[in-house]
Amino acid sequence: MAGQGRGAVRAILYALAANTGIAAAKGGAAFWTGSGAMLAETIHSVADCANQVLLLIGLKRSQRPATADHPLGYGRATYFWSMIVALMLFSVGGLYAVYEGIERLMHPSPLNDPWLAVGILAFSVALEAGSLWGALKIIHEQRGSRTFWEWFRATRQSELMVVAGEDIAALLGLVFALIAVIVAIVTGDPLFDALGSLAIGTLLIVVAFAVMREVKGMIVGESADPLVHAEIERFVAARPEVDAVLNLITLQWGERVVVAAKVRMRESSDAARLVEHINACEVALKQRFPQVAWIFFEPDVVT
Repeated sequence: MAGQGRGAVRAILYALAANTGIAAAKGGAAFWTGSGAMLAETIHSVADCANQVLLLIGLKRSQRPATADHPLGYGRATYFWSMIVALMLFSVGGLYAVYEGIERLMHPSPLNDPWLAVGILAFSVALEAGSLWGALKIIHEQRGSRTFWEWFRATRQSELMVVAGEDIAALLGLVFALIAVIVAIVTGDPLFDALGSLAIGTLLIVVAFAVMREVKGMIVGESADPLVHAEIERFVAARPEVDAVLNLITLQWGERVVVAAKVRMRESSDAARLVEHINACEVALKQRFPQVAWIFFEPDVVT
């Protein structure tokens, strides 16, 4: 799990580096050309840079040690910061792009040096594709045989999920902006540039809602990744000290996992041996699953 945390940090840093360069390039092009689609993309990239900084802050805060008021630590702080990022993607990115598109529809103006915008957008597509490739490479190491959408719905790594959603939205947004500017050049009608801004805004709002839906589930409280949950249950059931697993609950707590198990034990006549067997199960479970930080073991006996 610690490796997964480092992978999320790498993905965030990839995105931050790419978006910083993209925001600077698109901002200059938007100022020079007067393109609404380009301005919407600039605001989107600036918001993405701020979002990645917030995700890094969230990861840092989640590593604070446990206290009396927070006995399980601050691991779930990442979910709060991921929700803030999703809200920013919705408001600063999506709503602003829609507003800019409506404004350009009502007050159209010709583009100045539009081929500069095309060049900057093509450059930005290359940078964003590189950032997305880095994130998908990290995700591929974790998703196993699942599709990307299955991983997106099942993952408990909110920060990596947010970065992937942002990168996909950013790449598609750049493609929309590029198409809009080229069509505006070919037709000589700035209306298409405004439509491009509206399309970008709609895309960002849809992605933001998808991310918020998943992060909300994590904030409310979700089990460990279904694959991990099933592996833990099989592992406990296969222990020689265990006769049957009566109930097993997992709870994802940031990068860590809480396990509560009601288990029927084979040994019941000797209390000292029963405790010894429970301890052996707990030690083995933590060795097999390093992400398991807390285990609440309720033994039962053969009836």
